[in-house]
Amino acid sequence: MEKISAVIISFNEEKKIVRCIRSVRKVADEVVVVDSFSTDGTPQLVKELGARLIQHPFEGYIEQKNYALKQASYDWVLSLDADEVLSDALKKSIEKVKEKPLYDGYCMNRLTFLEEKPIRCCGWYPDTKLRLFRHSKGEWTGLNPHDEFRFHQKTETGFLQGDLLHYSFDSKADWLEQTKKFARIGAESYLLQKKKTSLLFGILSPISRFFRDYFLKGGWLAGATGWEVSRMNAKASRLKYHHLQRLKKKTAGTPQGAPSAD
Repeated sequence: MEKISAVIISFNEEKKIVRCIRSVRKVADEVVVVDSFSTDGTPQLVKELGARLIQHPFEGYIEQKNYALKQASYDWVLSLDADEVLSDALKKSIEKVKEKPLYDGYCMNRLTFLEEKPIRCCGWYPDTKLRLFRHSKGEWTGLNPHDEFRFHQKTETGFLQGDLLHYSFDSKADWLEQTKKFARIGAESYLLQKKKTSLLFGILSPISRFFRDYFLKGGWLAGATGWEVSRMNAKASRLKYHHLQRLKKKTAGTPQGAPSAD
């Protein structure tokens, strides 16, 4: 039977880390939590639950997840965020993989909750993720904050029944704050990658996003919730390109070799 390292990244997640760790206990042979020096009770809770705690400065989601992979004792890794939980059906699917893996990686659907309400419209579900894999076969890539595990060589992956439950937003205020945060991070990543954009694209992108999520992705079927999710998704797109244009102007006005001021 294969052994699995459950690897979790965290920062100030004392309200959620316990549920996350307990959900992986049945399928993981070790639990490793890479924490970005939390200032709340997260580190103590991790220790009390018997997980291995490693403190490491946060340099970005992709960078942190790749560092976390290196801390795993086993090649098979189940990678989670602290606000994610395995459903019972997903646990059973993982147990079958441990008995006889047929692929080097497995995808699963992620179901996100807003104030404990599952959101199945607007492109939020099925939010398919590759989270169980042989970490020696690949690494985390992408553009922060949107990470993606990719294999070094093209390979076929399997699919697991059951959902990865994502309790990301306790309130609409949390949702708004994360939207703003991810928009800033996304803009910074685009700037580093020298992604070409225009003012027109920044205007059309949120309109296109709302149309897609509300009309094409079933938001209209979910009533007020679908409208609100579609609107917030469009706002996230607008904010990202707003920040990107602002950063470009700031960078253009900074002499070569001189630091830019906030």
